[in-house]
Amino acid sequence: MSRYDFQIPVTFKHRIIFTRHAFSAVNPLLGEVLNEGGGRRVMVFVEETVAALWPGLVDEIEAYFEGGDLDFRGTSVFPGGESVKADDRLVREVWATIDAAHLDRHSYALVIGGGAFLDAVGYAAATAHRGVRLIRFPTTTLSQDDSGVGVKCAINAFGKKNWVGAFSVPYAVINDFRYLHSQDEETRRGGLIEAVKVALVRDGEFFHWIEENLTALSALEPEALESCVEKSALLHARHIATGGDPFETGSSRPLDFGHWAAHKLETMTSYQLSHAPAVAVGLALDTLYSARVGLLKFSIADQVLRVLDGLQLAIYHPALDWLDDTGRRRVLDGLDEFREHLGGELTVLLLEDVGMGVDVHQFDEILLGECINELRTRWESRG
Repeated sequence: MSRYDFQIPVTFKHRIIFTRHAFSAVNPLLGEVLNEGGGRRVMVFVEETVAALWPGLVDEIEAYFEGGDLDFRGTSVFPGGESVKADDRLVREVWATIDAAHLDRHSYALVIGGGAFLDAVGYAAATAHRGVRLIRFPTTTLSQDDSGVGVKCAINAFGKKNWVGAFSVPYAVINDFRYLHSQDEETRRGGLIEAVKVALVRDGEFFHWIEENLTALSALEPEALESCVEKSALLHARHIATGGDPFETGSSRPLDFGHWAAHKLETMTSYQLSHAPAVAVGLALDTLYSARVGLLKFSIADQVLRVLDGLQLAIYHPALDWLDDTGRRRVLDGLDEFREHLGGELTVLLLEDVGMGVDVHQFDEILLGECINELRTRWESRG
């Protein structure tokens, strides 16, 4: 018998760009990115709601590519929102569109939309020809400050979030701030929770910056919002690139602080509770549990909850109290699903301090229940 082991090192460039009016003839950034790769064909996929908010966007895109060096294969507009991740319907439509346009592995698929749309179209691009070059244009706070700069794409299956997917580093991520301010207030506000999350687990100074700018952020003042989005996006990207486990081969996922409960709440409510508000609830729960289990000072936990209050983000949802036939809170199943998704031992990050996390491998369900009761009381006292 013989055995041969070969190491296959692979290096990716993760391009993160912040700009405005990326399809303007006087903005060189997109052209520089496209020319860098030497690709031939390009096609653009736009989320329906984005196209509706920017009626001239499709014409602007087509004018940008008209007469250029690239072989422009048109713009396709598709529905978005969490429902497009419910099954593979959109993925198959995008596959068919890519095939009909004869895009290849050296072609570019530009995708403009929110996180769910980027996920579904991104998964289609990652699997067509085993990878068409993807350039993301996130349009929401959540996708610009977190998911859009990630290296994952997925859809839901078997009642579980992101069960089917791939790791695929996008060719580039272009955060065009003009899209950011077109979103409704709830969407702009909700995505700030991922900035709070990454600050808590990676950068205490950034958390204090959020505290200092709480009034401006709560009012969604453009300058503060853009600055917060950029700081958050770079922290997420830096962790992915330098944290030692970009494709999550281990069991620790610091950037998923608060997410075990969030993902379960989303599926329990059939995604009526969307990702951002679910993460706010999950983050509040894990922060309070960190204090009650003795890892975090109660004064710091209260500090975090005050920031969530200041940003007008909910810290409780009735689904936290939904019970199964045995009288156990259903949300606790999220711990088992998180363990399975991680592949082995349960590993969840909790807080020891602002900017400092610690991995734990078990939870006290009684104590979690007490934390849920406390969050409900605190939420009800808000009025």
